[in-house]
Amino acid sequence: MARTFYVKAIWDPEAKVWCSESDIPGLVIETTTLAEFESLARQFAAELLAENLGIHGSVPLRFEAVGGFEVIAA
Repeated sequence: MARTFYVKAIWDPEAKVWCSESDIPGLVIETTTLAEFESLARQFAAELLAENLGIHGSVPLRFEAVGGFEVIAA
């Protein structure tokens, strides 16, 4: 059974960026949008798994985004 890796996008409200947490060695991402974060995570996770761990082919990757915001109720 293939090992499952994870990438988490964590919203930093002070810096207004999404920052990464991951168990993939070398994967560090910081973006202003979640869509850009996901795109970069897909690209760099594959590259780093191959380069740093010698893993090739399909790899299960758990993706999670954690953040919050306030709304003004009318």
